Amino acid sequence: MSKFKKDTGKDTPGISTASLPDIVFMLLFFFMVTTVMRETTIMVKQTMPEATEIKKLEKKSLVSYIYVGSPVERMQGTYGNKARIQLNDAFANVEDIPQYINAERAERDEKEIPFMTASIKADKDTKMGLVTDVKQELRKANALKINYSTRKTN
Repeated sequence: MSKFKKDTGKDTPGISTASLPDIVFMLLFFFMVTTVMRETTIMVKQTMPEATEIKKLEKKSLVSYIYVGSPVERMQGTYGNKARIQLNDAFANVEDIPQYINAERAERDEKEIPFMTASIKADKDTKMGLVTDVKQELRKANALKINYSTRKTN
């Protein structure tokens, strides 16, 4: 006679799901923190010119981006291949820049307005005449802090 018997009638215990909500919320929080939201869809070519002396922007939330370049290949059928200006998610004319800057100022707190920067992200093949026109319109809108976006030379 054996001293220990096998209980063949008992089922295996179920998996405890008490910690499952904690794990789900931890994963949800992780993905919410690490996910980067796309701000705008770039519709112009963005081959940045190279520079040796560059400086990083401190507060990117106070930067208004103006994209200048020829439309990307998927847009050339509609918009051609001539250099265009993109403000947010739409193409615009040079005359629309003051209205865009004023709308950006309206979204900001009054204390932040003097620290706002207009960043021109121009393709390296863009003619300087268009960039000069953009700068003139920025002056008319009293946006005097202008930044040129570049990439660092190796």
